[in-house]
Amino acid sequence: MPESALIVEVPEAEQLVRDWRAQYDWSAKHGVPAHITLLYPFVPTEKVDAHLLSELQELFSSESSIAFELARVSRFPDVAWLEPEPSDPFSSLTQLIASRYPEYPPYEGIHDVVIPHLTVAEGDSELQGRVEAALADHLPIAARADDVVLLFEDDDGLWHEAHRFPLAG
Repeated sequence: MPESALIVEVPEAEQLVRDWRAQYDWSAKHGVPAHITLLYPFVPTEKVDAHLLSELQELFSSESSIAFELARVSRFPDVAWLEPEPSDPFSSLTQLIASRYPEYPPYEGIHDVVIPHLTVAEGDSELQGRVEAALADHLPIAARADDVVLLFEDDDGLWHEAHRFPLAG
């Protein structure tokens, strides 16, 4: 069943990370732009209706836009990623969504703590080292989150923007 996700798109990073993501990030290969995930998986696409869209619009319209920097390359065991600073506003948005829709915990509840991040490459420590060496001198990247994007997965496994919800300016 096709899924949905709520993300913050980060176009300011796209030029720097595009080639890495195209080669080493599953989501980029499926149409997802450079982003920070707020909640995945979210509601199956077939259950998204006008009522849910209205709820999301109301939920996000009272939240402030976020000025941030992608400050450094960090690592999970198999992922090189860019770290947003401050990260707390992204964590707060994730908690807000998860508390409103507890039936859709972030990453299906497999992580005790959800760390806001922009995935650059999935791979071993050697690849992560190459990513860090290539990107470190180009950081920080100043960015701004003015909206939350609802992505839909289609029947072919490709992802597309379905709706955009502005944050309060």
